[in-house]
Amino acid sequence: MPFYQKQGQLPNKRHIQFRDSSGNLFWEELVSREGFSYIYSNLYHKNPPTEVETVGEIKPIKIEEWKDSHRHRHILTRKIETSGDAISSRIALFFNDDIIISKGIASSQMDYVYRNARYDECLFIHKGKGVLKSSFGDLPVKDLDYIIIPKGVIWNLEIQDKIEFLVVESKGPIETPSKYRNKLGQLLEHSPYSERDILSPELPPTSNKGPIDVKVRIDHGLQTYRYKNHPFDLVGWDGFYFPWIFNINDFMPITGMIHQPPPVHQAFQAQGFVICNFVPRLFDYHPLAVPAPYAHSNVDSDEILYYVDGNFMREKGLKKDQ
Repeated sequence: MPFYQKQGQLPNKRHIQFRDSSGNLFWEELVSREGFSYIYSNLYHKNPPTEVETVGEIKPIKIEEWKDSHRHRHILTRKIETSGDAISSRIALFFNDDIIISKGIASSQMDYVYRNARYDECLFIHKGKGVLKSSFGDLPVKDLDYIIIPKGVIWNLEIQDKIEFLVVESKGPIETPSKYRNKLGQLLEHSPYSERDILSPELPPTSNKGPIDVKVRIDHGLQTYRYKNHPFDLVGWDGFYFPWIFNINDFMPITGMIHQPPPVHQAFQAQGFVICNFVPRLFDYHPLAVPAPYAHSNVDSDEILYYVDGNFMREKGLKKDQ
């Protein structure tokens, strides 16, 4: 799980009056998970964050269930024709009660901000460059970044170079694996990455002004709310709840003399699934090691591999443009 962060101006205590040099009150907002029983952050706005001017109609999102034969699939995702922004370009590929996996190619800017009210999101940036902007601040985005956006964060992805991405939407929180944390949440010495590898947002020197459209993802579609004040008007925030970035190049693989099972490659955990990295590494270096994974019937899990570059053990011959 993320660690404590703070940005900008803050009062010395929570829930007390906090004013600027002219005596104007800053508006405190508590953003929390699981009521008051899990991670949270306190945000301080220049304007009331609750003023909504209009509420739009729901635009349904329909994901069709595949009811044909149950079999292995090889989807050439780089050949999928799609365009738009970081939301409209998404094409859903797989889903169940816990997760939606989609592919997108964002080439246009979002003229609105977005809030997923139902899912945490993990955007894997296959290729591209941009800036994730949110009320918590800005995060530079580059090739091979994982962007973790907790449910409820309001954000916008500024495109500087067309971004090809895979997105995983999760009903539950997307977190660092509990097996790599001590009882206080710190990543342990044997974790394949540490807090130093995690980028947190930085507040820009200026803030945005409203009104602004906020597209909200709910159960069955998108609903647009017109906010009187822009949610990116913060003077400061602190807490454990914020978007963050981890780059796959900072993942230090765990190796063994014989084949290591996928749990050693785990990067994140969530409700009903995990995300693993298969990165270049020394593997299976015992003189009698089987040079490829043993046959495994994983009867309780579906396994989905997303190829980025290089050769993955026995799966050879794949091309980068697939």
